[in-house]
Amino acid sequence: MIDRRPLLLGALAGGLLVAAMPAAAQAPAGCTPRVANSELVKAGTLVMSTNPTLPPLQFVNQQGQLVGMRIEMGTEIARRLCLAAEYVRIEFSAMIPGLQARRWDMINTGIFYTEERARLMHMIRYENQAVAVSAPMANPLNIRRIDDLAGRAVAVEIGGFEERRTRELSQDLQNRGLRPLNIRTFDNFAVAFQALRAGQVEAAVSIDGVAKEYQDRNEFARVLYGLFPTPVSVAFRSKALADEVAKVMNEMVADGWLTRLFERYGAAMFDRPFRAVGPS
Repeated sequence: MIDRRPLLLGALAGGLLVAAMPAAAQAPAGCTPRVANSELVKAGTLVMSTNPTLPPLQFVNQQGQLVGMRIEMGTEIARRLCLAAEYVRIEFSAMIPGLQARRWDMINTGIFYTEERARLMHMIRYENQAVAVSAPMANPLNIRRIDDLAGRAVAVEIGGFEERRTRELSQDLQNRGLRPLNIRTFDNFAVAFQALRAGQVEAAVSIDGVAKEYQDRNEFARVLYGLFPTPVSVAFRSKALADEVAKVMNEMVADGWLTRLFERYGAAMFDRPFRAVGPS
């Protein structure tokens, strides 16, 4: 069973580090890799970046292990490619530049799909997700709609889809004669929720799956959700690698592995068959 207790913020303090993975992350013996080493950062290895601050999808448990739905999915993708799985824990804002600089092969952090991003890298949409707003469990501000956030201090991770959409919400409030949001950005979602826990902000913006997990833990109330529904993706620099991963993910649906994983975590799958989209 996955340990879903709050992740240790200290585990993220070092910024970039390679996460220790279990023996299952090794490539199967006698298996021929489905991707040429020339398409990989490290021979025989699928190097993936992740921001482990989103329980239950990707996070660090109390034993310091990298766990969650997307970690399990990435490790299984690597296994089926006959590659070892290696994870690099890094803040989201560094992920796209790091991919372009060949620091990792695949962004596996649930990156929201946008046409702008698909012009920069090859993306496979695999999960339906949306933006959510969390508040203290008692919901003292009685937040029931976006207008209830007018003038409130709101935490969000810097540099991502969620920050962009939060700023759009703020601008819309202002355009309608209401006070804009007091947006405070943080390096990652774990720190954003810590600010909410400490009373430094009045709400935190994340995604539906994470907000629901915190509500199930009785830590924060998921007061608004289903905002800006958009698929999330894995992303690649290499088209050849992206195409092969799309094939593997379709195989994982066909034999039921991916469906069972999504059901276990209560996640919603994007339209099949999966395919890589990106620059020509």
